[in-house]
Amino acid sequence: MKRLSYIITTCLVLLSTLSIAQINNAKTETAKVNGNCGMCKRTIEKAGNAKNEAKVIWDAENQRASITYDAEKTNIDSVLKRIAQVGYDNEKYLAPDKIYQNLHGCCQYERELKQAKNNKKPASE
Repeated sequence: MKRLSYIITTCLVLLSTLSIAQINNAKTETAKVNGNCGMCKRTIEKAGNAKNEAKVIWDAENQRASITYDAEKTNIDSVLKRIAQVGYDNEKYLAPDKIYQNLHGCCQYERELKQAKNNKKPASE
C-alpha cells in the first residue's frame, strides 16, 4: 500500500511539473512600474502575464517588475502597455487618467512618472 501511494504521488508531481507553462526564447528585463500594495501586485502581474508568452513578477518595495517574455511572440513594450492599460504608470507608458482614478484608494500612488514626462520641455526647432 505504501508503495502504491508513493507511485501515485510521484506521478502527480511529474504531471504537475510538466503542465507548468514554459516560456521559450526567454528574455528577461526589469522595468519601473508604480504601485503600492498587494492588490497592485496582483493586478500588475495579472495584466502582464500571458500563457507561454510573458511572466511578470512585481516587487512593491523597489517598484520594479521583472519581466520574462518570449522574444519571438512579444516584446517588453506590449507587456508594459498592458500594465499601463490597467492603471499603473511605468517607464515607457502612462496609465490613462480615467483608469488610474478608478483604482482602489490604496492603489493610487503618487504619479511621479507622469509629472516628469509633463515637465519635459519640447525640443525647439
